[in-house]
Order: sequence, then structure tokens, then C-alpha cells
Amino acid sequence: MSHHETFDPKPNAPAEIRGEFSTIRTKVPGIIVGEHIPRLAAQMDKLAVIRSIHHESSAHGKGMYWNLTGHAPPESTTATNLPPSRKDWPSLPAMLGKFRTAPKGLPKSVRLPYPLVDNQTLQAGEYGGWLGLGSDPIVMRTPVGREFGGVSQDLGSAVLDLSEKIDADRLGARRKLLQSLERPIGGQNDFADYEHFRQLASDMLLTPVVRQAYDLEREDAKVRASYGDHICGQSLLLARRLTEAGVPIVTVCCAAGDLNGSVGDHWDTHSQNFKRLKNRMLPVFDQAAPALLTDLFERGTLDETLVVMLTDFGRTPKINPEAGRDHYPNVYSVFLAGGGIRGGRVYGSSDQRGAFPASDACTPADVHATIFQALGISPRAEIHDPLGRPFPVSDGRVLPLT
Repeated sequence: MSHHETFDPKPNAPAEIRGEFSTIRTKVPGIIVGEHIPRLAAQMDKLAVIRSIHHESSAHGKGMYWNLTGHAPPESTTATNLPPSRKDWPSLPAMLGKFRTAPKGLPKSVRLPYPLVDNQTLQAGEYGGWLGLGSDPIVMRTPVGREFGGVSQDLGSAVLDLSEKIDADRLGARRKLLQSLERPIGGQNDFADYEHFRQLASDMLLTPVVRQAYDLEREDAKVRASYGDHICGQSLLLARRLTEAGVPIVTVCCAAGDLNGSVGDHWDTHSQNFKRLKNRMLPVFDQAAPALLTDLFERGTLDETLVVMLTDFGRTPKINPEAGRDHYPNVYSVFLAGGGIRGGRVYGSSDQRGAFPASDACTPADVHATIFQALGISPRAEIHDPLGRPFPVSDGRVLPLT
């Protein structure tokens, strides 16, 4: 997402930096944003915007890794795209899963509505890494909503689609038959991860609470409409329903998941940045994200639900010859809301060109430390690798947002 057109506009910069959009006031005096996110502007009292985050990689896969793990990507590779590896640092959902439980039949983390793909490569950063397969999120299809153009390919990853018709009685009988035929093979732990996911998938298919949460037809029609008839909005609504059912953390990709070729409905606006943001990306996001915040607030659950908007990086200050902005990790914006976060404020700033931090520079590690703190987990809480070595969940500092 371009910070210039959203949360950190530069109205006084030269035209080649400023761009085509105007700015608007927000609900909080003194804070301005881009003109095409008016609904988020009206919710600024709930948002803590960080305008000074930065890291060191301009490749999608590595930028994802920075933001979803809070750590630098592996230095041993020069590849721009990083396929998932069990040597990876665990993702934020995987780490949180070590400190949160879920009711029977529910996973500890869910990824909607598909995995991220770039150049025919599943991207590292959203999986369990060295915490093991059992810490991977469950990838679920969102049942309704118009797709973004260029929807992600699965590339062999396991994706659960509960909208498919399932005969629960038959499935239960087949599971019992399978159990009667199976015999132990190898050591007790040799197939633990496999058994974990098979049992979890079976429980999710058969447990009423999961199917009820997944059934968006059960939602109030006005609430469903407020999120928008698109996969971003309906995925955010499904995320709200899954967390209410007991899933500790849900991650939603509000864009087409396949970035290959810089086409389709996503934020990689190397060309036609202003046209694509104005006509598609920002209207969708500015409907769905404020609807989630409003819905949580009206249900009285915003204070106990942390909402975090991340992006792999920002966009270049200077507009390129194709009316686009290119990859830019040197400074960008994210926001947090709910979960004890004090809204109506901006932390840090970028310089006059939106090119580098000007004050209170921070990193993805600092954002992760702040997330853990807001969730009541010490940023120095330990997780252990397969050799039993302890590591803190974050090596960042907590930002003063709570």
C-alpha cells in the first residue's frame, strides 16, 4: 500500500512526489490522510498510525517476511521470492499459537482467503517455520463475495473450503472405518503433525460451531452489506465471526494474492497507481476496514480485539514514467486499533518527501513487540526451536501506543 496516497500524504511536496490526489481532514484535528479513504478518516479516533516504520528489503517475499515474522529474512539467499522453509522464523500467528488456546474443533490461527503467491512461488513468512508444521495456519476459502482479479493460486497448499456440501454422517462413518483399519507405524511422534491436521480438519468439518461461524448467511443482512460484496469485506466479516467463535488470530489478505506481472487487484502499483487506487483498491479497503472497526465497536468487542493493518512496504516517493510507484521499504505506514491501543494519534513521521523516517524511526520488530504487549504477552516471552533453544518472540521495543 502506498503511504503517499493513504496515511502519510505530502501535500506540500513537488508534483512528482505529491501525486494526483488531494488530502482530507480526519476526525482527529491536525491529522490528514489521502482523499480516497474518507471512511477511515472518520474512524481516525480509533487508529494509531505509525508513519516511521522501515526495513531493508524491496522484494515482496522478503518484505512479507520482515512484517509477518518481525525478523530479517535469511541472508543466505539472493532470491527475491522465498518459498516457505522449516528454517524460517515463525510467523506472528504461529508464535501467538504458543500462548493461546482454541476450543475443540477450532484452529489456533486461520489465513483468509488464500495463501500469498508471487512468480509461481508460495511466500515464506506466514507459516510455522521452525516451530513445526503443527504451528502452520489453516488456510480457508471465504464462501462468498466477488473475487479480486488475479486471485492467488494454491500451488499445492492445503486450503479448506467449508462451503462444499458435506454429508456429516457419512464423513463420521468413514473416519471410524479408517481408524479401525489403521495400524501404528514408526515412533509415536513420527506422524504427530500429520495426525494433528487430519484430526483438526475432521473436527472443523463436523463441529457445528465452526460451520455456523463459517456460514455468513447467518449474519445480519445489513451488517454483511456494510462490509461490501467483495472478498476483502466478506473475509473481514468471516474473520470477526471466527474470532468470536474462539479462533485466537485470523489473518486476511485484502488483495489478489498473486503479484506476478503487477496486474490484477492488488497494491503493487508499478503502473497506473492513481487510477488503480482510486477505482478499485481504496474504495474496497475503505469500505471493509471501517466496517470491521464499526462492527466490533457496536458489538462491544473492539477493546478486546486487536486490529492490525500491515503491508510488505511502501511505495517510492517519486512517481515513475508509467504513472506508478515502485517498491520502497525505507519508510511506510501501518496502523493498529482496538485491543487497548490508544487511537487518534500518529507515531513517528517521515521527511518532506516521504522518503525516510524523520522522527521516531521503528522497525517491524518494534511493531511485533507492541502487538505482543497489547495482547498481554511479554515481548521477551520465550519459544523454543527443535533443539530446545529458547528465543524471545520479539527483539523489538514496545512503542508507546497503549
